[in-house]
Amino acid sequence: MIKGREIRSEERKKESVLYVGFEYLHEHWLTIIVYLMFIAVFGVIFFLYRVEMEAVLYGAGLCLLLLLVILPVHFVHYYLKHRELRELSEKKYLSSRQIPEGSNLMEQDYRDLLLEWIENTSKEASNLRIFKEESMEYYSTWAHQIKTPIAVMRLLLQEEDTKENQKLLLELSRIEQYVDMVLSYFRLDSTEKDLVVREYSLDEIIRSCIRKFASWFVMKGLSVQYEGTDLKVLTDKKWLTFMIEQLLSNAIKYTDEGTITITVEKGPILHIEDTGIGIAPEDLPRIFEKGFTGYNGRADKKSTGIGLYLVKRTVDLLGTPVNVTSTPGAGSQFTIDLTKKYMELE
Repeated sequence: MIKGREIRSEERKKESVLYVGFEYLHEHWLTIIVYLMFIAVFGVIFFLYRVEMEAVLYGAGLCLLLLLVILPVHFVHYYLKHRELRELSEKKYLSSRQIPEGSNLMEQDYRDLLLEWIENTSKEASNLRIFKEESMEYYSTWAHQIKTPIAVMRLLLQEEDTKENQKLLLELSRIEQYVDMVLSYFRLDSTEKDLVVREYSLDEIIRSCIRKFASWFVMKGLSVQYEGTDLKVLTDKKWLTFMIEQLLSNAIKYTDEGTITITVEKGPILHIEDTGIGIAPEDLPRIFEKGFTGYNGRADKKSTGIGLYLVKRTVDLLGTPVNVTSTPGAGSQFTIDLTKKYMELE
């Protein structure tokens, strides 16, 4: 916040007449000095040739008066051009037509360089957009196609209820979750076409997430405590479900025994608490960073650092703040604030 105020203060300073005037004099000091030296040289020559001092002073005064007239006029032109360029710098997108013509050869050279840079950047942005769209289309198709063999394998494994098949079903569920993560990763950059904000039953969303991880809880011998809620939530159902699933997945992954507790208080505010290994205090500020695994993640050797990063991206999308508290060796608690004041309907 302080840094932001400092930046705004610096921006306002650069737009002040006093600041621009100082920069103008600093930029043109050599020209002004040379002009004054010419006046002095002519004055000395006229004096040596015994020209009347009144004529010398009169000529020098006229030259100085001319300088005092030209400088303000030139400064006004300089200041207006500075303001024009400052306004252009605040635009998010800039076309070549908006770049003003240079008033001298050097400025024109800079303009040509800038136009070339804009053209190259536009081409690169266009190529990147095409590549991104093609990648999104490919991974979307792949994600949907891969779910067919996953569903077939699940049916085959469910034919015999053995410990081996249960373990395989658990791993298959993890594969399916990773597929969903890939698809969500790409969709997060095109959410303006994918966000549907409505009022939903929070209880239905939470129970669907619990059902999805039912086999995980059973395989790890973990118990789930959830008493239900009748509260409604204004949100996008798919993305909130994705966020809760990621937090539950993390809780299961780092909890070897005990309980995962889900509670809802008025707001609504959702708490997901586990009795797992917890998070080191020095890692807490960075757990939502992309690729950050922390001490426990490195010890686990299975953490990718993507799950909580996607949670943070979803938080930015939905405007539902997530806070975390943790005690190493005792567990962690993630809190999702689903209060309506954070949601904005467009």
